[in-house]
Amino acid sequence: MVRHEQPSREATACQGSMMFAIKAEVSDPSAETFAFNAQKTMYGGKHIAKGDTIFVFASENEGGPGLIASGVVTSAKAIAKKRGIARQTPRVSISIRRTALAKRRLGRRELKFFSDWNDGCPETELNFKFYRQATNKIVGISDDAAAFLRGFF
Repeated sequence: MVRHEQPSREATACQGSMMFAIKAEVSDPSAETFAFNAQKTMYGGKHIAKGDTIFVFASENEGGPGLIASGVVTSAKAIAKKRGIARQTPRVSISIRRTALAKRRLGRRELKFFSDWNDGCPETELNFKFYRQATNKIVGISDDAAAFLRGFF
């Protein structure tokens, strides 16, 4: 089985300070704070901690528009794994204080054309991590992807 991963991008994301992004159901996109309970983590997302920068995507699966906000993690708590289950995706509950609202749209529609998984583009990294598997999740992102996302604020 061939796994389509970006090892060089993952290695970059796991060095030094990390930035994060979350795609989840958001009931109030203009809220000043967000709370997400027991969220799946992938691509280093389990390393999220208080004080980290995070970009919030309102999941299109639940009617959201994609990127809505950036913020700072005000709390992060790992959820204990359940006994007797061999393979479990790590889960984390987080709270976020919003620092900015997105001024331009960025979601599945804008990212779907970036599907050459090894091209090194930040758009491709985001498409790969959020939309290749449509599940909601917290992910670690590279400095390049974070710089790209900052351009939407």
